[in-house]
Amino acid sequence: MMNQPPNAHQEEPGDDEHRLGPRPLDRPSVDPAYAATFGRPRGVDGPFDKLYTPNPGQNGSGPKPPEPESLAEAFGRPRGAENIVLQRPLEASGVAGSAEQDSPMWTSGADPWRDPSAGAVLGGPAVVTEEKATDSESRPRGALLSLPELLFGRRVKPIALALLAAVALLIGAVGGFIGWAVASAGDSLTGELNVAEAQAGKERPAGSIADIAKRVAPAVVSIEVKAGQSGGLGSGVVIDKEGYVVTNNHVVSQAARDDNAEITAVFIDGTRADGEVVGTDPKTDLAVIKVNVSNPVVIEVGKSSDLAAGDTVIAVGSPFGLENTVTEGIVSALNRPVTAPGENGDPAVTYDAIQTDAAINPGNSGGALVDSRGALVGINSLIRTVGSDGEGGSIGLGFAIPVDQAVKISESLISEGKVQHADLGVNASSVAANTSEGAQIQNVNDDGPAAKAGIAEGDVITKVGDRQVRNAAELTVAVRQHDIGEVVPVRLVRGGRPLTVDVTLGSD
Repeated sequence: MMNQPPNAHQEEPGDDEHRLGPRPLDRPSVDPAYAATFGRPRGVDGPFDKLYTPNPGQNGSGPKPPEPESLAEAFGRPRGAENIVLQRPLEASGVAGSAEQDSPMWTSGADPWRDPSAGAVLGGPAVVTEEKATDSESRPRGALLSLPELLFGRRVKPIALALLAAVALLIGAVGGFIGWAVASAGDSLTGELNVAEAQAGKERPAGSIADIAKRVAPAVVSIEVKAGQSGGLGSGVVIDKEGYVVTNNHVVSQAARDDNAEITAVFIDGTRADGEVVGTDPKTDLAVIKVNVSNPVVIEVGKSSDLAAGDTVIAVGSPFGLENTVTEGIVSALNRPVTAPGENGDPAVTYDAIQTDAAINPGNSGGALVDSRGALVGINSLIRTVGSDGEGGSIGLGFAIPVDQAVKISESLISEGKVQHADLGVNASSVAANTSEGAQIQNVNDDGPAAKAGIAEGDVITKVGDRQVRNAAELTVAVRQHDIGEVVPVRLVRGGRPLTVDVTLGSD
């Protein structure tokens, strides 16, 4: 007997009297709408009820229903052959399933499909007998049908056939035309690209940049100089049919000092011709060479004195060895005095320049500067650059020697091999003060034109002839505008007092 825990409840007689009875069953009323929707059908009391009872004739004991007419027609025996069965193999065939080997289930009136091993044969082979073959061969053949009879079932007149052929050709032609028209109209839908080509030369009328370059380029040459292990490149312009070419002195200065140096001029068509130095003018950076070529193209020479600031100009040359390069710009300024150091101890270069913004680079030196008509107005010579050692490119400040000066100096070099300039016989430096500017005299050559006219050191020259003098370079170019031996009035300032003296110019 197991021990109970101290507080365990033990039933005692009479406990049923203290127990509560079951609660009364609470069945609320059912909504008629829910009852109609979810309740049992009428006449059904239990949870399941079999409402459908099959007919007694369908339980297998009654007669079978008739077969559908469509199935009977598809799978039934043909009409009149209800008693026909599949033929048995011939007794002499010796195949399995003969009468001797038939199973007891086989009878002559039974359905052969009940014997799975029976060979069913519907009929004998289709063999043509000799009688039938003879009849078919001896039967006469009929006449062959003609084309009209084949097409139309009867004979047709030739005129009708010709008319029909003409109509067919006409229909074919109309169909082909319609197809071509549709195909042509379809180009816009298929996105075919039709490129409109401009006529050649339409943008190169007479006087255009291209037209000017075409006329000028044959008269501009590239100049190659070889002097020992060194050399140089530049440009030149043919100014005479004898083969005279004007260029810069610094282009051919090596060849002028070295008799063994070689000069080669390269024309636009690739022709190469040897050249020799005729003469040089280091003071204006001009030189003339002669090339051995027959009937060269000569450039047309214009007048630099007719130029005005803003006129269109074109530079043609070989910058950095790039032959026949064409650049275009305007005249930025006229009568711009420029100066540059001389080559290998030569005197300083000073001339009255044409300033232009046409791109000029190393190699353009000696090339042509032409106006809007293609006439030569200057010889390209110097550029202002910001590069180190003068090796920088164009910054839009280029300078050309005016053609009026270039032609005059070239004629002197060709005829005499040298050139002389008018000279005042002084050395001067630029000066700028509060109230005056000009060229101050540093020293005066003894027995020179200035000394004979009474010009002394310290004087400041402000005007030569009709030209204002603002610096030392302008004093030089103002004097060179006059001829040797010409008497020119010179205005100066001495001790704050203006003076004018007449000077007979000498030669340098």
